[in-house]
Amino acid sequence: MTARVHVRPATIYGLPDPVREPQFYEGVTTKRGLAWVADTVVTFGLCLLALPFTAFTGLFWWPVLWLMVGFLYRWATLSTGSATWGMRLMAIQIRDRDGSRLDAATAFAHVLGYTVSVAVLPLQLASIGVMVALRRGQGLTDLALGTAAINRPA
Repeated sequence: MTARVHVRPATIYGLPDPVREPQFYEGVTTKRGLAWVADTVVTFGLCLLALPFTAFTGLFWWPVLWLMVGFLYRWATLSTGSATWGMRLMAIQIRDRDGSRLDAATAFAHVLGYTVSVAVLPLQLASIGVMVALRRGQGLTDLALGTAAINRPA
């Protein structure tokens, strides 16, 4: 008779364990910051492209246009590839608590949380603070949804 050995899985909630698999989280916080800069440039460009379609009245409500265009851009890219174009450039992805790519509903919730945190500066600062402090580099929205950014698996 052989004894069964219980092996603890290498992941917690489906996400890679930052202690056992640190390669998934190495440099992710910095890459998220750089991806954010790239996504800001993309959002700016998309807003400029949208201006003629608003008869240039978008200049008067630019912050609202920025939030709307940014929301749609982030939702479209996160729900189709689990990464914005900036994140793809930096070779990172946002993964759900079970380790899978984001579906449209989770991507919507993630972008909604991000948009609220961008609109409320103290939330954004707190999100950056916890992102720097935690092993998984999760922001407030990530903590609420159980998501995390990881280096894109090969």
